[in-house]
Amino acid sequence: MSQQTGQVIQVPNTLKLKVGGRFGGIDPTAIAKAEAALKSLSSNFAEWLADEITKLEAARARIKAEGWSSETAENLYLRAHDLKGLGTTYEFPLITRIAGSLCKMIDDPDTRLAAPMNIIDGHIDAIKACVRDSIKDASNPIGRMLAEELEGRVKEFLG
Repeated sequence: MSQQTGQVIQVPNTLKLKVGGRFGGIDPTAIAKAEAALKSLSSNFAEWLADEITKLEAARARIKAEGWSSETAENLYLRAHDLKGLGTTYEFPLITRIAGSLCKMIDDPDTRLAAPMNIIDGHIDAIKACVRDSIKDASNPIGRMLAEELEGRVKEFLG
C-alpha cells in the first residue's frame, strides 16, 4: 500500500477587507445620528404607510379590472415587496411578515399568474387590518394567527 502525501494550501482571509477592516468599524455616533433622524421622521410613518397600502390596493384593483398579465402581476409584486421592506421601518413588523408571505407566493414570474386571488386578497386585507386595528407585531395573538394562516396557504400553493 503506497502512502500519498498532500499539500495544505492556506487561503488568505479577505473577509476583513470586504467588511471594511482597513477603514475601521462603524462609527457609533453615525448610527446614533441615523437613528435620531429616523425618529424625527416617525411622525410621517402613518401617512407613508397609508400611501404604500393605497398603491398595493390599486395594484389589486388593476388585476381585477384588467386581469392577470405579466405587467399587472409584476406591479402587485413590487408593491408587496415595498411593504415587505418598509413595514418594520414604519413600526409594523407584522406587515413586513405578511407582505413577505405575499411576495413569496408571487415571487416567481413563471408561477405568479396561477396565484389564487383569494389568498392575495387575504394578504392585502390582513395588511389593511393591521393598520386599521394597530396590530403591529406577532405578540398580538390575532395578528400572529392571521400571519400563520396566510403563510400556510402560501406553502400549500407552492407545494
